[in-house]
Amino acid sequence: MSALASITAAPRTAPARLTVDPAAIAANAREIASRTDAVVMAVVKADGFGHGAVTVARTALANGATWLGVTSLAEGIALREAGLTAPVLSWLNPVAADWTAAVAAGIDVAIGSLAHLEALLATPSTDGARVHLHLDTGMARDGAEPSAWVSLCRTARRAEQCGRIRVVGLMGHLPCAGDPAHPANTTGRTRFAWGLGAAREAGLRPEHRHLAATAATLTDRRSHHTLVRVGAGLVGIDPSATTPLAGALTLTAPLVAVRRVRGGTGVGYDHTWTAPGPTTLGLLPLGYADGLPRVASGRAEVVVRGRRRPLVGLISMDQAVVDLGNDTAEPGEQVTVLGPGTHGEPTIHDWAGWSGTLPHEIVTGLGARAERVVLRQGPRGLA
Repeated sequence: MSALASITAAPRTAPARLTVDPAAIAANAREIASRTDAVVMAVVKADGFGHGAVTVARTALANGATWLGVTSLAEGIALREAGLTAPVLSWLNPVAADWTAAVAAGIDVAIGSLAHLEALLATPSTDGARVHLHLDTGMARDGAEPSAWVSLCRTARRAEQCGRIRVVGLMGHLPCAGDPAHPANTTGRTRFAWGLGAAREAGLRPEHRHLAATAATLTDRRSHHTLVRVGAGLVGIDPSATTPLAGALTLTAPLVAVRRVRGGTGVGYDHTWTAPGPTTLGLLPLGYADGLPRVASGRAEVVVRGRRRPLVGLISMDQAVVDLGNDTAEPGEQVTVLGPGTHGEPTIHDWAGWSGTLPHEIVTGLGARAERVVLRQGPRGLA
């Protein structure tokens, strides 16, 4: 067989590996906590933005956070089952949610409509439920419309007086906090201030008032109130692009095969890339099923032996091809697909740019097939 067509298979080797560094999460949590006088809620939805909800939660709680936030009740209950006792807020649930389970687990619930509140009150064994009333402050998503807010507050106050619930918080969400100067944020702050006033007129005296997520926490103290909700920032994502934060994920995979090919060789489906001359190709056992966006084909890079090399051809469901040029590499060698960028490797921000999306989508889209490893750290950078 011609050397130009030869292929070498990989020896028995480790699978693709996704490594989480709690020290980076700890550093981010401390940096964020230093930017506010408010209580910090560590938001660990979507499995801690793909980094492991329990790992992120424990690390953040050891480094300045005192609350935890999730979307679904199932996520909150999983934290309780892992032994976490910090206050937990769940803010995105259907009207028919298991409110009894929430109360039994000691999970605070956000209520953004009269229908949600009535469903909670109609559920047995929910006396004493801790509620955060949620006002839509400009997103037209979750939260009560301003026209329904006064009625919601009055109904909640009557339920509170009867001992059915405790309104412990009021919350909103800024629509454009990644751009601190955007006028929609001014509107959101104004609407939230109005909502607080209306709640007070209804007789409510919640301890916690929260509007800011990561971007507003880092850029706008006017929105901090008594509590801030930080999720993406803990794992190194600042939507405002104002604060250097540490990446906490590294994705590596072995070359499963290496082959030398002639010029003119087409690679992958539809031959979207053809070798311009003789070159060496390496095969990675990763694809869009593992979270490498197919749309990044033709733009993405990885690091092999300390050098960035392009991925060529279309990213397939399970495979991606690296153009090694005239460099040598052996099957089984580890390739860095993404990392914190400290050694020149692509970051989640690079992958987001190649894919025309947010880094949030990159980290939450990484598949479950890679082996997950959490580095061991000191007492505050908990594993």
